Amino acid sequence: TMVSFPASSAILKNISGLTDAQYGFIFIPQFIAAILGSVAGGSLARRIGLKSLLLSALLANVISQALLGSITILSSPAAFYAVLASTAMFGLAFGSSAAPLNTFPGIFFPQRRETALVALHTLLGIGLAAGPIIAGYLIVRGQWLAFPMSLLIVSALLAGTAILTRFPVYGKPEDAQPPHSPKQQEKLFSSPALWTFIAIVILYAFAEGTFSNWAVIYLHEERKIELAHASLALSTFWAMMAAGRLLVSVLLLKVPAIHIWRALPLLMIIGFLLLPIADSPTVGIALFAFAGLACSAFFPLSVTLVSGRFTSSSAFVSSLMIAALMSGVGIGSYVIGPLRSSFTIERLYQLSALYPISVFVLALTIREELPGDRIAE
Repeated sequence: TMVSFPASSAILKNISGLTDAQYGFIFIPQFIAAILGSVAGGSLARRIGLKSLLLSALLANVISQALLGSITILSSPAAFYAVLASTAMFGLAFGSSAAPLNTFPGIFFPQRRETALVALHTLLGIGLAAGPIIAGYLIVRGQWLAFPMSLLIVSALLAGTAILTRFPVYGKPEDAQPPHSPKQQEKLFSSPALWTFIAIVILYAFAEGTFSNWAVIYLHEERKIELAHASLALSTFWAMMAAGRLLVSVLLLKVPAIHIWRALPLLMIIGFLLLPIADSPTVGIALFAFAGLACSAFFPLSVTLVSGRFTSSSAFVSSLMIAALMSGVGIGSYVIGPLRSSFTIERLYQLSALYPISVFVLALTIREELPGDRIAE
């Protein structure tokens, strides 16, 4: 569902008549709703439980895809507003799913928490990789509407399955996370480490959003590469992100997480600097594959590292990380639209290398162990 919008960018611009600026703008409601959903989700996880929160996210997903599919029967202005509502509902779904998705792996696999979380994000990456391939296949055959409708049906079936499935509230009783005291909340938000992680994730998300949400338009419109190949490049980006996460989940058995985490921004820098040489389908696909590998495990490792520092607030801080991620993806994707009137996407990709450069510098300030930043149980 997350990739349904960039994978459908050609449809959104042709059927709905969106300009570059309007296309960039559709990600703004998404990140605002994701922030609201993730911040509220951190508190709701304690009040209504992770299962109920997961169900609400799945239902929001259903509504999102219904709105996206409705553009085929709406006029141009109404279709634009339907897309805005669709991205907003997805943002709400994505944000509210942060607490259950990032908390359950640690409950189910307490001895392999880092590997379990990266493995879960690998599964997310598989979905992101498959989306553009399926969308591109259906678009070429004039059957694009089947794409959001299939996502709607699958989300509804998952919601029904979740209702019938028994989930632990927070695992074992000793794993329960009590509500924050005012003193605990004050200590959490006064931690420089927390705000450093938030800044790092936002800057990383600028990079990820720039890589992914403009890939099809860059290759198809600016590089004149066929739409099918451009969609394949986006799928390859997400596929390599999933493969990279799987690789990292294995490396974590031998290599400290923080070392891998610091190395990935260096690969992102190289990816941004190389993307302008994409002058053929093969080169374009290869470069976006490299970019996906560079991004791969950076976000799940960020969640793992920050949750490890704030163990008594892991659900809440993981929700904050989702809010930071969606803020960066939304803003980073939006700014390309207005700037394209003055710069080519090729030039904007080069300038975007500043994002991972900043991430790397900030990552160096994070020490491997900061016991003083932990919030006591």
